[in-house]
Amino acid sequence: MKPNTSILIRRATQTLIDHVEELTALDQAIGDGDHGLNMRRGALAIQGKLDELAGQTLNEALRTMGMTCMSTIGGSSGPVFGTLLVTLGKQLPDPPNAAGLAHALDAAIQALTRLGKAQVGQKTLLDVLDPVQRLLTSGGEGLVKRVRTCAFDAADATAALDATRGRASFLGDRALGHVDPGSRSTALIIGAICESLDAPASAQTSSLSV
Repeated sequence: MKPNTSILIRRATQTLIDHVEELTALDQAIGDGDHGLNMRRGALAIQGKLDELAGQTLNEALRTMGMTCMSTIGGSSGPVFGTLLVTLGKQLPDPPNAAGLAHALDAAIQALTRLGKAQVGQKTLLDVLDPVQRLLTSGGEGLVKRVRTCAFDAADATAALDATRGRASFLGDRALGHVDPGSRSTALIIGAICESLDAPASAQTSSLSV
């Protein structure tokens, strides 16, 4: 695996660790309250495999990280994020490109829809993945920055959605006004990757030693 891919993995996982309190608070409002801790557990498990991942191709690393999520993250997040990563690992072309990532994300969305019987608009991470996938399909200039903005805006927009899947669905109107924790985690991961891709090579190198 290329060094900059190791940086992407480190930054994405560290972002989840750094935002554990925020994710916990979001889940306490409409869920079991354990999403932040579960995501941190998975992120730490992936960081513990960085040496192993460094010897793998990107597709292999995605599948390894997906299986790690399934075995270490509690609740529904383990299968969900595990399926996302495993599917990307199966579908992403080597080398990756925007069109290939859009295709892989579409496959992941379909896999997650089958897994959780969820649809876009039901206050889940699909409400972040779907607009990002459509943006990648359209392409254009400044795509990395636009993808980052899209992910965070889409996560924020889940506050206005009715929750019809998962524990939050039992709250009815009380779930309104609260951002979906899984959507926020997804946006944080996408944002960290986009920031890494936009960072100068020198900054990427120095961040690896932090």
